[in-house]
Amino acid sequence: MWPVVTVLLCAKVGAQQEQDSTATLQLDEVVVSDSRFELKRENSGKTVISISQKELEQNQGRSVAEIINTKSGIEINGTRSYAGQNLSTFVRGGNNRQVLVIIDGIQVSDPSGTSAEYDLRLLNMSQIESIEILKGAASTLYGNSAATAVINITTKKAKKEGLALGVISSYGTNQTEGDQNYNISDISNTVNLTAKYGKLSILASGGHQNTDGLSAAIGTESDEVSRIDGNFKVGYQFSERFDFNVSAFYNKLNSDYDNGFPIEDADFYFTSEQSRFGLSSAYKYENGSINVNAAFNQITRAFESSFPASYDSQSYVLDVFNKYTFSDNIHTIVGINYIDNKTLFFEEYNSNTVDPYLNAVYVGEQGINVNAGVRLNNHSEYGSNFIYNINPSYRISIKDGYLRFMGSYATSYIAPNLSQLYGPFGANPDLNPEEDTTLEGGMEFKVSDAFTINVVYFNRTEDDRILYETIDPVTFESQYRNSAETAHFDGVEVGLNSELAKGLTFDANYTYTNSKEGLALRVPKSKINASLGYVIKDRTYVGLAYQFVSDRTDTDFATFSEVTLDSFSLANLQLRHQFCSNLSAFLAVDNLLNETYTELVSYTTKGRNVRIGFKLSL
Repeated sequence: MWPVVTVLLCAKVGAQQEQDSTATLQLDEVVVSDSRFELKRENSGKTVISISQKELEQNQGRSVAEIINTKSGIEINGTRSYAGQNLSTFVRGGNNRQVLVIIDGIQVSDPSGTSAEYDLRLLNMSQIESIEILKGAASTLYGNSAATAVINITTKKAKKEGLALGVISSYGTNQTEGDQNYNISDISNTVNLTAKYGKLSILASGGHQNTDGLSAAIGTESDEVSRIDGNFKVGYQFSERFDFNVSAFYNKLNSDYDNGFPIEDADFYFTSEQSRFGLSSAYKYENGSINVNAAFNQITRAFESSFPASYDSQSYVLDVFNKYTFSDNIHTIVGINYIDNKTLFFEEYNSNTVDPYLNAVYVGEQGINVNAGVRLNNHSEYGSNFIYNINPSYRISIKDGYLRFMGSYATSYIAPNLSQLYGPFGANPDLNPEEDTTLEGGMEFKVSDAFTINVVYFNRTEDDRILYETIDPVTFESQYRNSAETAHFDGVEVGLNSELAKGLTFDANYTYTNSKEGLALRVPKSKINASLGYVIKDRTYVGLAYQFVSDRTDTDFATFSEVTLDSFSLANLQLRHQFCSNLSAFLAVDNLLNETYTELVSYTTKGRNVRIGFKLSL
């Protein structure tokens, strides 16, 4: 039956397939996140990580967090556990509060959360066009929390004239290494509908995922997780100079979870619901453009447990900036960024920031490039904070490639969030912002499109680090406080991208993270990712991925003592076949060797799991 359906579907688009199979021109890679201008990678002062639509399609069936977790310098703890597990994003020794997520040009966060981070579990990978990751201090361009990384996500939009429909569906197992029953326990479906007629473009998308079969804590009870999401985007190109776009996003995550103390099976449950409405517009004039990005975001969260709680938060974001190019060599941005956060605890609290900023990029014809900027953060609670960055680089052209030397010195800030200032647990309205300083130095060597290697050394310090400390040993009363000591982290990140032969690629990265004061819980000192991919006759992709995570420290809450978690290695397999231009199918096998390991003490981890699915475009 399946071969017959495949033939019928592919026969309808035979002519289009011939058109799509024509050779395409290989263009130089362009990066945006480190300057907000489209610059050739060789002119960038950072090693920006780019995740293209091609790479996302080669990893169909995996979550956004799982894909990001394969990149250098990043460890997302919780991606190997049950689907509802809280995610901790560790970059260069930092945690969630120091990583900023941007979606379609807008900063997104949850003002009610203890770290105010955006929940990556809400994202549907099938609705995303591309991702760029900028590591290091980047608050001058992006503001609060951009201290260790910026995850810049671009969602899909209508691109082709006429009406188009895309359906992505997958079915998989969800099991531990000791219970290999291979029942279908993870089902995901997404529908993308686009329409483009001249100056008008429309996208409507909806998705759903339901996962069952695993217990959150090690036990026998299954904890179900479900996610629904949708977005609607309308764009209109009024003229060659002026365009306007509006969007609406809705995400809802429901999850069972277990008791954390004592750790045991329980009938606990939480819901996280988010609505976001945004608009963006650009007016182009000679040598420049005026840009406006604005959004309203509302998040409600509810926890049903022995200690029930609910939170309701809102945020308004406005970023107005002028981009001006004085010549082919000098690009500038002048803007003002306004954010207002509100959260209902026992009563409503709010804080706001008003940040004017300036950034300039010089691209020299002789290979000297400089990216520099300043920002004045004006916070309603603690006053003003001045930050800056300087990022020089030097490029030497070598035949079909280049040798690029990079360096940067930048400061960033992490404002105390509303939960830390006014929340129900340990609030302290006198907190100061954390101040991060990052020094980087490195090089990138590109022999040709077939081989690139880069090495970066980083040295990062945190002052006024916000900690949750016990202030009364008798009553165990605790409070958020600024640490009087400076935290210090340094390390090395190495990345390699190569094409060993036509269609055969090998990519690898290594991260070493160190701290004089000791690394935070669950942060690995060493991590390796490697992948080998092969494209057979432009139709079939075979990929094998390997990941090594070194020893980490965690807390055993049964004894309130620190324990060392053993290192582990995982292997994943990915197969994808393109039957024709509008139909493809994939098979993914995670933890191929069914390894036993621990990600969090007393919590379940995934064993070997299999997922199959297809993508249909009409």
